[in-house]
Amino acid sequence: MLIVTAGLPAAGKSTIAGVVGNRIGAPVVSVDPIESAILSAGINAAEPTGLAAYLVAETIAEAVLAGGGTVIVDAVNAVEPARDQWVKLAARQKVAIKFLEVVCSDPELHRTRLAARGRRLAHLTEPTWHAVEQSLDEWESWSGATGAVPRITLDSVQPLGTNVEHALAFLAG
Repeated sequence: MLIVTAGLPAAGKSTIAGVVGNRIGAPVVSVDPIESAILSAGINAAEPTGLAAYLVAETIAEAVLAGGGTVIVDAVNAVEPARDQWVKLAARQKVAIKFLEVVCSDPELHRTRLAARGRRLAHLTEPTWHAVEQSLDEWESWSGATGAVPRITLDSVQPLGTNVEHALAFLAG
């Protein structure tokens, strides 16, 4: 199965993906560390390093799926073309796909989490709250092929354990 997260920076995607991955024995392929590594290699930040990171994540995920494994992709996936990338990958590999959309319905909590975040990604700066708000403005609705893909929305104001259990039940169903 291909499991894909979607949500704004600091909404809680990586935390939920990591726990779910550990619980089901699936690797988590995270786009941000890949982009940081691309930048560490000396690629100019003016280049489309974010797109490159999504393509590298896709290549890694495809290898896991081709080997018969389940994989979780951890990325913002704010726009339809990004989400459609994963739908096409699942179709190519003939595997099921499910989206875990993670939101934080409390803006103050979300802002606090963003400010406290320290991921230690050497060449990738943490987004500002203003950037997160802009991302929300640019967020595209779930339509087209991705609108038909099974998706659960998890609100990270809920306890982590509750969200993990809901995600696991959704993935098993």
